[in-house]
Parts: sequence; structure tokens; C-alpha cells
Amino acid sequence: MTVRTPLRVSFFGGGTDYPEYFADRPGAVLGMAINQHIYVTALARPKFLKHEFQISYSRMERVSRLDEIEHPAIRAALEEHKFLDPIDLTTLASLPSQTGLGSSATFMVGLLNLLAQLGGKTRTKYELAMDAIRMEREVLGHTCGVQDQLHAAFGGWNRFDFHGERIQQRPILAPQETLERLTSSMYLVFTGQTRSAPQAIAAQLEGTRSGTITDELEAAYELVGRGQAIIEAGGGDAVERFGRLLHEGWMLKRQFSTAVSNEAIDGLYAHGLANGAYGGKLCGAGSGGFLLFVVDPARREQFLQAFEPDSYVKVACDWSGTHVTAT
Repeated sequence: MTVRTPLRVSFFGGGTDYPEYFADRPGAVLGMAINQHIYVTALARPKFLKHEFQISYSRMERVSRLDEIEHPAIRAALEEHKFLDPIDLTTLASLPSQTGLGSSATFMVGLLNLLAQLGGKTRTKYELAMDAIRMEREVLGHTCGVQDQLHAAFGGWNRFDFHGERIQQRPILAPQETLERLTSSMYLVFTGQTRSAPQAIAAQLEGTRSGTITDELEAAYELVGRGQAIIEAGGGDAVERFGRLLHEGWMLKRQFSTAVSNEAIDGLYAHGLANGAYGGKLCGAGSGGFLLFVVDPARREQFLQAFEPDSYVKVACDWSGTHVTAT
């Protein structure tokens, strides 16, 4: 059985999706699941084989007991589901991890979906997202936001609102033509740098707890409503307005901490703007990964010729969210 789960791009509101922030004030994010995926596949292994668990990701593990599995997320998920039968578990990704596209959350959602399916359990997308959030934050002890799991589970264009214990999904209600024009103008450009999310968000969370970036986070929350209004209103200038709002949001996010960007990222971003992009942002918490650009359709060829062919990825929407592709 194989489960396919999408990565995501977050447009607005990043930083307000941490429980450390929205415990006592409203937070929200606007984003989209994209046509880049993580695949998790499982095959039953004959019980007479020496190694009961064969786990394949960036390395290969062959072990006899669950507690011998070194991959912490896989070990925790299998233990949580009391999955004791011999299994061959493989994960593949269409883009590298630690690039700001929510890969760890996407993997967790896909793994939990796969294990639920193998166990004959029916889980809603919301339940899968909430379970992945609990596993990452409470079981594995990761300091992470909660939007990545939701985008991975649901797919599509969504606004998610957070306040206290409440999480609400709001699908973006926009003309299909507007959404297609927006996505056809989006490109991911690799900065050449990967980063560790826990390290990248440490300074941001310190600012959240101390209150030194409260004004910036409130402004990020306000951008979510403005971005949603642009998309749902549509119109011939929607791409330009959306791209310029992304630029405004990126300038704001750079104020969260000095760890968000660096000279190389700033130079690459300026290069994109000089060659046809209305605006963009760095995906994820910062310090590396992919830059997302919204490009003027009339200058698309100029933009693409300004970058190495292997450095950018065309973006499209994944509407399915996590789901079984093969049994």
C-alpha cells in the first residue's frame, strides 16, 4: 500500500500558527498544498525472515524489534499503533527535506494515514492532521507550528484559523480561473541552502514569548485577510496584487529575527524581482530552502532565463491531500 501526501507553500500568517502564540490571541495562515509529494509505502514481510522490520528512507534499517528502529518518527508511530507485524516500510520524496516546504509534517501525516489504513481504521483528514500535530509536538518533542500538518492532510487552497484550542478550516472560495492564473505564475527557486527548522525558529519563538515581535505577528495575521480578499475577488490584476502582498509579507517576516534571511538569500530574491517577479518570500521558518516567486506572466521567459534550469520548480496545486494511491 502507498500513501501520497503533498508538501505545501505558506503565503501569509506564518508564525501565528504556533500554540505559543495563539494560546491567547487569534492566529491564521493562508497557504496551498502543492504538486510535490512524499510517498510512504508498506509491504508485509514473511514472518520467517530474519529481520522483521525493514525501514528505508535516506538510509536502510533492518531490525528485529520496534525499539531498535533509529528513525524517531517511524518508531514512535509504529509503537503508537501497536504495529508488531513484520513490515517493509519505504519513504520517497520528490523534493529534499529541510527546504521550508513542511516535509517533516507531510511525512508524519502520510505515515499515520498509511498505518491507519493498514489497521483498517477510518480517519478523517482533520483527525490525521491533529494526530500528526500531537505526535510531533507531544510525543517527539518538536517545536513546530500546526499549519503544515493541516495543509498536508486537506490539500487545496485553505485558510486555517487558530485561537486557544480551536482550529478552523476555511477553503478558499475563488474562481477557478483566478487560482489557475495565480499558480501558473508561481515558481520555487532553490537557494542552495538547507536548514534545520528547530534552529531557524528558535529566535522567532523567543521573540514570541518575550513579546518583542508581537506587532510583527499581528501584522502577519492581518495579511491573511488581505491575501484572501485578493484571491476571492479575482480580477485581471489579482496576480500582481497577490505578488506585491507577498513582498510586503516577506519584508515583514525579515523583521522577526536576523536568522530569517542572509546576504545570499537577499541577493537571490533581488535577482528574482529584477527579472520579472512581482514579489515572493522564503518558504518556511527561514535561513534556507526555497524562495517562492509570483512572476509577471508577460516576463515569465525573462525570469526563467535568469536562473539555472535545474534551480527552479514549477508550482501547481494538489487538491487531494493525503490519500492512498495503491493497495
